[in-house]
Amino acid sequence: MAYLRFLRANWLFLLAGFLLTFTSSYGQTYFISLFAGHIKGAFALSDGQWGGIYTLGTTMSAVTMVWAGVLTDRFRVRALALGVMAALALACLAMATVPNGVVLIFVIYALRLTGQGMMSQLGAVAMVRWFEASRGKALSLSSMGFAAGQAILPIVFVALFASFHWRALWILAAILVICTIPVILLLLRRERTPQAMASQSQSAGMDGRHWTRGQMLHAPLFYLMIPAIIGPAAWGTALFFQQVHLTEVKGWSLVAFVALMPIYTMAAVASTFASGWAIDRFGVSRIVPLQMLPFALAFIVLAYAETLAMAGLGLVIFGIGQGLQSTAPPAFWGEYFGTRHLGAIKAVAAALMVFGSAIGPGVTGWLIDLGVSFPEQMLPIALYYLIAAGLSTYGIALYRPALHLQR
Repeated sequence: MAYLRFLRANWLFLLAGFLLTFTSSYGQTYFISLFAGHIKGAFALSDGQWGGIYTLGTTMSAVTMVWAGVLTDRFRVRALALGVMAALALACLAMATVPNGVVLIFVIYALRLTGQGMMSQLGAVAMVRWFEASRGKALSLSSMGFAAGQAILPIVFVALFASFHWRALWILAAILVICTIPVILLLLRRERTPQAMASQSQSAGMDGRHWTRGQMLHAPLFYLMIPAIIGPAAWGTALFFQQVHLTEVKGWSLVAFVALMPIYTMAAVASTFASGWAIDRFGVSRIVPLQMLPFALAFIVLAYAETLAMAGLGLVIFGIGQGLQSTAPPAFWGEYFGTRHLGAIKAVAAALMVFGSAIGPGVTGWLIDLGVSFPEQMLPIALYYLIAAGLSTYGIALYRPALHLQR
């Protein structure tokens, strides 16, 4: 009932956040990877070459995000979303006409920067800044856009492959982005500036301070959190990026594997709502140490999965981790470092996340070319998640007393 009351009272902003995160789908790995087979065939690329192109383009977008993410501190979401979505639509059109592998690097760069990078940044920063006391619920509701995109778009576009050329489907993606722009502008027609909003609902971080990005970069807590920031992006991206290879190795149909996405999404949705409630009820400090564990377990299950039923179980567990990931990290930055400079701080985290999503496809593709299949890589990946969980737990335990000095 609390969620319903909150939704009724704030539905305009929450729907805007939902659409921002949904529209990020066209630059997310789970969407781009649907075209992996067609792209590799069109340009005669191996798994390693395709992974290398993806890594290079994504790394370039990660570097750009350090600067571009700061724009969310300076401009209204309404104005910034207009420019970012227009650029995303152009990037989709560029993918529809990309002539060779060299140009493909820059198209991937544009898709990743505008889609995964800036659209996700806009949705997360807006929710954390606009809703101080209920940021957990706000993040859980707005992040349903990620879940909806991952549940709907793969099934729809894989089905469309039977009737349309893959390049034509990127034109369709551009049209969908363009059609969303006027809806966003209508929902946010009365939006206030970030500065005006922040002056009314500032939330300080550790020691009662509003940390700048430079100050955060000198805090050991930030470095203890880096493996947990990079991990889900790197290996979660790799899971969906290598789904064509994974299904070939396991002997599964790609269509049947993609059909499992709705149950993955339902698990992610349930986990997102539960974690949003838990953050508001118990605080983000109790949630962050747990968020790596479902990822580790999911990769263990998928490594040994021989049937689609076991794969479905692995994806359900992975969805639980994704639900935690949708709410805990954005809330963490606002809680521990304050909201006044949240755009600049979140830009660093977003850049690391995008960089992580560059590492995953590149490393796994390189190993596949060396003869190490993706399922064989999954147990070391699970170990990585466990190490990241230990480091983040230590960081939270070390710095949580400083957080309570402001309470």
